[in-house]
Amino acid sequence: MACFIVPLVQAVATSIYCKTAKNSISNPHSALLKRELPALEKMLWGGSVMLIVDHIINGELTWKFPFFTALGVEGGGAVMLREMLTVGLPISIAVTAVWAIYAVLKSRRSAVKA
Repeated sequence: MACFIVPLVQAVATSIYCKTAKNSISNPHSALLKRELPALEKMLWGGSVMLIVDHIINGELTWKFPFFTALGVEGGGAVMLREMLTVGLPISIAVTAVWAIYAVLKSRRSAVKA
């Protein structure tokens, strides 16, 4: 019901970082990952939007306050927090790990071609 919040916050933070740190590459090892940050940004935004749509379809998100159906019951905030920590955080970690593997494999492939 609230698992999309963690990747959504990471997507916002990644977008802000991409916009503010365009040309500030300090060491060559971080240059590889910085070059591929737009891919991570797209993966996080796309996954977050897909999860939001899924939650709307399943009735876990509504168009009226409090928006999350869990917040309408006693103890719903704790349930949401638990879901964010047990589902949302692993989603964010998995997406970031897949992106890092993608970035490394892409750099190795371009180094082999050159």
